[in-house]
Amino acid sequence: MRPMRLDMAGFTVFRDETTVDFTDADFFALVGPTGSGKSTVLDAICFALYGTVPRWGGTRGLANALAPSATEARVRLVFESAGSRYVATRVVRRDGRGNVKTANAGLQLMPAGFDVTKLDTGLSPEDLGEVVAGTPAEMEQAVLEAVGLPYEQFTSCVLLPQGQFADFLHAKPATRQQILVNLLGLGVYEEVQKRATERAGQAEAGLAAVDKVLAGLTDVDDAALAAATAQVDRMRELSQAVGAAVPERESARAAARAATAALADLDADLAGLTGVRAPDGVAEVARAVTTARAAADEAAAAVTLAEEREEKLRGELAGAGDESTLRLLLRAYTDRERLTGEAETVRAAVAEAQREHDAAVAALTAARDASARAEAELEAAFRAHEEAKATDQAVALRAHLADGGTCPVCEQTVARVPAVPAGSAVAAATAAGKAARAASKAAQALVQERDAAARDLERVLVHARARHDQLAARLSELDAQLADAATPTALRAALDEHARLRRALDEAAGKVRAGRDAARRARGALDAAQERLRAAWRGFDAARDGLARFGPPATDREDVAAAWATLVDWTAGQAQRRRAERVGLAEAVTGAQAAAEAVEERLAALLSAAGLPPADDPVHAVAVAAERAEADRRRIEERREQAGELRRQRDEHERQARVARALAGHLRANNFERWLLAEALDLLVDGASRILRDLSNGQYDLVHDKGEFAVVDHHDAGLRRGVRTLSGGETFQASLALALALSEQLAGMSTTAASLESIVLDEGFGTLDAATLDTVAATLESLAARGDRMVGVVTHVPALAERIPVRYEVRKDARTARVERTGL
Repeated sequence: MRPMRLDMAGFTVFRDETTVDFTDADFFALVGPTGSGKSTVLDAICFALYGTVPRWGGTRGLANALAPSATEARVRLVFESAGSRYVATRVVRRDGRGNVKTANAGLQLMPAGFDVTKLDTGLSPEDLGEVVAGTPAEMEQAVLEAVGLPYEQFTSCVLLPQGQFADFLHAKPATRQQILVNLLGLGVYEEVQKRATERAGQAEAGLAAVDKVLAGLTDVDDAALAAATAQVDRMRELSQAVGAAVPERESARAAARAATAALADLDADLAGLTGVRAPDGVAEVARAVTTARAAADEAAAAVTLAEEREEKLRGELAGAGDESTLRLLLRAYTDRERLTGEAETVRAAVAEAQREHDAAVAALTAARDASARAEAELEAAFRAHEEAKATDQAVALRAHLADGGTCPVCEQTVARVPAVPAGSAVAAATAAGKAARAASKAAQALVQERDAAARDLERVLVHARARHDQLAARLSELDAQLADAATPTALRAALDEHARLRRALDEAAGKVRAGRDAARRARGALDAAQERLRAAWRGFDAARDGLARFGPPATDREDVAAAWATLVDWTAGQAQRRRAERVGLAEAVTGAQAAAEAVEERLAALLSAAGLPPADDPVHAVAVAAERAEADRRRIEERREQAGELRRQRDEHERQARVARALAGHLRANNFERWLLAEALDLLVDGASRILRDLSNGQYDLVHDKGEFAVVDHHDAGLRRGVRTLSGGETFQASLALALALSEQLAGMSTTAASLESIVLDEGFGTLDAATLDTVAATLESLAARGDRMVGVVTHVPALAERIPVRYEVRKDARTARVERTGL
C-alpha cells in the first residue's frame, strides 16, 4: 500500500480543508513542533482505511475524529496497492443529541491512469470508479483484500505509530508467523490444500456411500426374490401364533411378580426385626452419669472452700499494714544510725580544719612581717650603695688634686686634699645589697607558700562545714519521719508476719487453681457421660422409629437398658411369627415363576424356529421382522436397477478422490508453506541483523530460534540474550532494523497484494545519539534510493529532517492545523 493523496476536513486538529499530496514523495518527513498534528496525518491514513486509530486505544471512538465543536469530519485517501489504485472515504457526523456516527464509508477501484489532480475539480463519488465497498461493514473485508493486511498487521509493518514501534519485535511467534503469511500471500497454498482435502473427502464420502449401497445390492436374482416371498409368509404365520401366546405370558408374569413382591416385603420385615440389637455397654451409661455428677459436685465444693481460705488470707494481709511503708520506716532507722556516726566524724573534722586554718593564718601574718623587714633592709642597702658610689668618685678625684689646686667639679680652690681611704666603699655596699635582695626573695616565697596553704585549708573548712550542714538537715528529716514510728524490732516482726501471710496466700491460690482445674475436668467428664446417655437414647429412638410400622410397645424413659431389653424381646417374637409365614409364601413364588417360564419357553421356541432372537416384546419383534421381510422383497427389484448406475458413479468418485488426495498430500507432505515461512524469516532476520549491526556500531546481531528473537552481544563475549533485555534506545534500533528489513527484504517475495510498498516511522528518533542518528539517516536514504517503495518519517529532529528531500511542515494556530510542502 502506497498513499498518493490525503484530503481532510474537520478531522481532529485539521478543522479546515487540508490536502497532502504524496504523489512523487518517495522519501519524505513530517516535521513541526510537538502537538502540531504530525502524527494526526498518519492517523487520518489509518482511519480512512480501517475506521480506527492506534492512539484511540483500539476502540471505535468515533468522537475522537471530530475537531473541537465540529459536527462533521471527512477523510479521503487515494492509494496504490499491487498495481491498482483505490480511493477510501469516511464521513463522521454528530447529530443533534451529541451522538457521533459514521455517515458514509466506501472503497472504490479507480480506473487505470486516473489523474489524481482531477479530485480538485469537484468530481462526484460516482466518477471515482467501481464501488468495492459502500458501507462500514463491507469496508473491513474490502480493505483487507485491497491492502493485504488486517489493521493490527498494518500498524506493525507499514504505519508504525508512537508507542507500538516494537510490537513486531516483541510479538509472539504465532502472531509474527501470521503476519508473514499475509505479507507473502502464503495463505493461497493453505487454501488450495484445504480445498483439495475437502474435495478428496467429498469424493471419498461419495465413494463410501456408493460402496455401502452396492454392498446391499447382493443376492438380487430370482431365487432371492422367492426366498423373500416365503419369508413374508412365515412371518405372517408366526405373528398369529405369537399373538395368541402373549396374553397368557403376561398373566403368568403378573402372578409371579405379585408373589415375589409379597415375599420381598416379608423378607424386608424380617431383616428389620432381626437387626435390632442393644448397643454394648448400655447398662453402664446411666451409672457413669451418676458417678460423674457426684465427682463434679465434690470438686465444686472443694473449690468453694479453697476460695474462702484465699479470701480470708487476703483480708488478713490487707489488715497487716502496707509492706512498703514498713520497709521504708525500717530503712529510715538504719539511715539515721549511719548518718549520726558520720555527723560526729564530720564535726571533729571541722574542728581540726579550723585549728589548722588558724595556725596557717598566723604563719602567713608572720611571713608577711618578715617580708616587709627584708624589703626595708633592701631599700637601706640600695641607698648605701648610692652613697658608696659618690664616695668612690670623690676619692678618684683626689688622686689628681694637690693642696691649693682648683677642683674640676666646683672650680673652688682646695686648700688641703683629704687623705685617700685604703679600700672601695662601693664593693662593700654591693655585697650588702646582694645579701638584702636574697633575703627579700626568700621572704616573698615564704609568703606565697603560706598564702596558698591558708587558701587550701579554707576550702577544706568550707567543704567540711557544708557536709556537716547536709547531715544535720537529713537527720532532722529522719527524726520527723520516725517521730511516731514503731521500734525497729516491731517493724521487723510486722514484715515477718507479712511474709508468712503472703506465703500462705500463694499456697491458697495454688489450691484454688488446682481445684478449679479438677472441677473443669469433672464437669467435662459429666458432660461426656451425659452425651453418651443421650446418644444411647437417640440410638434407641432411631431403632424404635424404624419399627414404627410394626407397632412396637411403649417403654420406660427412665432406664435406657430396660427400654432396649423390652424392644429386643418384642422384635424377637415378631420375627419368629413371620418366619413361619415365609415357608408357604416361598412355595407360591416358585409355582408362579415356573408357570411364567413355561410360557416364555414356548414363545422362545416359536421365535427360534423362525430364526429370530428372544425378545421382551415378541409381538413387536415379529411385526418388525415381517415388515423387514416385505421391504427386502420390494428392494430386490429396485437394487437391480440401481446397481448399474452406482458402479458408474463409483468409478467417477474414485478418480476424483485419487487426484484431490494426491494434491493435498503433496502440499502437506512437503511442508511447502512452512518452508517458505522459514526462508522468509531467515531472510528477514539476516537483513535486520545487517542493519542492526550498522546501527549499533557492530555490537549486536539479530538471530532467531523457533521464531523467538534474540541478540548476540559482541561487546559481551558473544552473549545471546532476549530482545526484551535491551534498553529503550537499543530496542528502538532493533525495531527499526526489523521494520526496514521487513520493507526492504520481504516486499519482493510477496505473491499477493500484501506487498510492503511503503513504510512510515512515527517514533523515537529524538532518543538517538548523533552517531546512531547518522547511521539511521543513511539507512533510510539507502532504502529510499532504491525507488521501489515510499519511506516516510515523523520527526522533530532537525539533523534528520534536513537530510530528507521532501518535507511536509505541519503548523497549528488557534483555529486549525496546516500542512505545507517544503524541499524538492
